[in-house]
Amino acid sequence: MAKLYFNYSTMNAGKSTLLLQASYNYRERGMQTYLLTAQIDGRAGDSVIGSRIGISAKADTYNPQSDLFEMLRKRQKGGPVACVFIDEAQFLTKEQVWQLARAVDDLKLPVMCYGLRVDFRGELFPGSAALLALSDEMREARTICFCGKKATMVVRQDEDGNALADGEQVQIGGNETYVSLCRKHWREAIGERAPSA
Repeated sequence: MAKLYFNYSTMNAGKSTLLLQASYNYRERGMQTYLLTAQIDGRAGDSVIGSRIGISAKADTYNPQSDLFEMLRKRQKGGPVACVFIDEAQFLTKEQVWQLARAVDDLKLPVMCYGLRVDFRGELFPGSAALLALSDEMREARTICFCGKKATMVVRQDEDGNALADGEQVQIGGNETYVSLCRKHWREAIGERAPSA
């Protein structure tokens, strides 16, 4: 039975690695998968899902204007699709999450989304909020804070390593910009400054 899955975590928990491994497992058994990633994030290259450990795969891209139901319907017409994998799912719009839910329900396509749950301010991304509301199943990929506790938050740093409490929600970056922390150390890092609304 097709379901909408949301695999979430903070930065550097291995979400893209898990996605690529799951897709590989399908393909190894002769089943085709369809990979999508956010057009805005080109850190691994254009139309590429890449992992920090060095594995990657080509993917189609989506942007806020993409009709994902139509993209999946068109792909399905081109041949069997065992599973759809979506990286950087935090960048989905609420409408796109509904489109994915419709693809699960009407096209009977399993859709596995991988993305961040919260931003550096401790706030949900719109795509993540919609996935938390609509997903049939949710799984947390875990990583740890420097203290050894589970990291549930991420801090954005400036070029001098200072934690930022305000700014645009979306800023593409990796280890040079973001650090995953437990809530206690996130609070300490931002100095108890309340992020602005």
